[in-house]
Amino acid sequence: MLLIKQAIQQHGMKIILSLMPVLLFLTGLFLMDSFKLVSKPHLFWALTWGMVAAGLAYYLNEFITNKFQLEYENFTRYIAPFPEELLKSLLILVLLFRKKIGFSVDAAIYGFASGAGFSLAENIVYMYYLGDEPNIMLWLMRGFGTAVMHGGCTAILAMWMIGGIQREKNIILTLLTGLLMVYVIHSLFNHFLLNPFLQTLLIFLMLPVLFTLVFQQSNRQLQDWLEMEFSSEVELLRMIRQGRLSDTRAGSYLATLREHYEPAMMVDLLNYMALYLDLSIKAKRNLMLKEQDLPLLVESDTDDKLLELKTLKRLIGKTGELSLQPLIRMRYRDLWKLNTLI
Repeated sequence: MLLIKQAIQQHGMKIILSLMPVLLFLTGLFLMDSFKLVSKPHLFWALTWGMVAAGLAYYLNEFITNKFQLEYENFTRYIAPFPEELLKSLLILVLLFRKKIGFSVDAAIYGFASGAGFSLAENIVYMYYLGDEPNIMLWLMRGFGTAVMHGGCTAILAMWMIGGIQREKNIILTLLTGLLMVYVIHSLFNHFLLNPFLQTLLIFLMLPVLFTLVFQQSNRQLQDWLEMEFSSEVELLRMIRQGRLSDTRAGSYLATLREHYEPAMMVDLLNYMALYLDLSIKAKRNLMLKEQDLPLLVESDTDDKLLELKTLKRLIGKTGELSLQPLIRMRYRDLWKLNTLI
C-alpha cells in the first residue's frame, strides 16, 4: 500500500494523463446508454479481458519479433495491429455468440471497455519501463491518443459485427472485413502520418462525435422496434388467450398448417407461440421500464417459462420454428431480448 501511495505521489500527473482519459471516456459512453442495455458484470469482464489480452499480446509480439528478427518500427506499423485487434475482440465475439449484445449501443460500450482494459495494461507497462520519462507530452498522447484509439477500434469492430448480424450477413465475412478495417485504422495511427499531438487531438474529438451519431441512430431503431412490435404482440397474445385466433389472419395461416402436422404438434406450436409472445412482451416491457428508470417487474415463474420454451422448441424442431416465422420473428435480436430476462 505504501509503494502504491509513493508511486501515485511520484507519478501522479503521468497516471492521470495516461490512465484517466480512457476511463472517463468509457464512463461517458456508459451514461449515454439510455435504455440501460449494458450489463455491469459483462462490462467488468470486458474491461478485465482487455487487460488479459494486453498481456497475451505482449508475449505474442515478443515471440514474433524475436522469431523473425523484425525491426520495431515496421513491426508496430504492419504486424502488431492485427493480433492486438483480434485478441481484444475475442470477448465481444463470445458475447455475440451468446446473444448478450442487441444493438450498436451496447456493442460499442463493451468493445470500448475491452480496448480500454488493453490500453490501461499497456500504459501501466510503459510507466514501469519509462517511469522516469519527464516528457509529459508522451503520457498525454498515450492517454488521450493511443488509449482512446484502442478502445475506439474495438468499439468500431463490435458495432460492425452487430450490424452485420442484424442484416443477416455472413458472420465470417463480417468478422474478416471488420478486422481488416480496424487493422488499417490501427496501422495508420502507428504510422504517425500527422503531427502526434494533432493526431491525438483528432482521435479524441472525432470519436465522441461518431459515438453520439451511432447512439442516436441505435436508440431510434430500438424505440421503433419496441413501438412497432409491442402492440402487435400484445394483440396477438390476447387473441390466443381469448380463443379468437381463428378470426385473424394468423389463425387462417395456422389453419393451413393443420394439413401438414398432427394435432399434438399443432398444440405444441400454439403453446410455443403463446409462451414466446408472453416472454417477448415482458422483455420489451422491462426495456421500457429501464429507459424510464423505473423498477423492473420480476415474475417468479420467468425461469420456468424460459425452460418450458426451450422444451417446446425441441419438440417442434427446426421445421416447426420455420413454420411459425411468418407469425413470430426468431432472428438474432428477437433471441437477444429473451436473454435479457435471464
